[in-house]
Amino acid sequence: QVHLVESGGGSVQAGGSLRLSCVGSGYSSSRRCMGWFRQAPGMEREGVATIYTGGGNPSYSDAVKGRFTISQDNAKNTLYLQMNSLKPEDTGMFYCASGPWGSPCSTSTRAYNYWGQGTQVTVSS
Repeated sequence: QVHLVESGGGSVQAGGSLRLSCVGSGYSSSRRCMGWFRQAPGMEREGVATIYTGGGNPSYSDAVKGRFTISQDNAKNTLYLQMNSLKPEDTGMFYCASGPWGSPCSTSTRAYNYWGQGTQVTVSS
């Protein structure tokens, strides 16, 4: 069974930093699009950052460009999201996701077939 497990969330003050991790098991994260999504209360789940694990090409939403960095360690089947200069509006549940092998990256939730359970990020003013 494929599992994606996020960790690293927590509560921080505005301007602080967090690094989220997503460890996959049951499959290889290589040559897939993996992404981070977030969902604030009452809002739809939105793409934050994506990366193709076969070659990189990270992409970011306008809301996080310049502040967040997505990366991966294929040998460890681990995806990371370094979040700096956090803002209260970043608050939400963060999910990692993996798309099918060989598929291009997309910010659509429909493009991903594996999802973690999420890790909560709360940024205080």
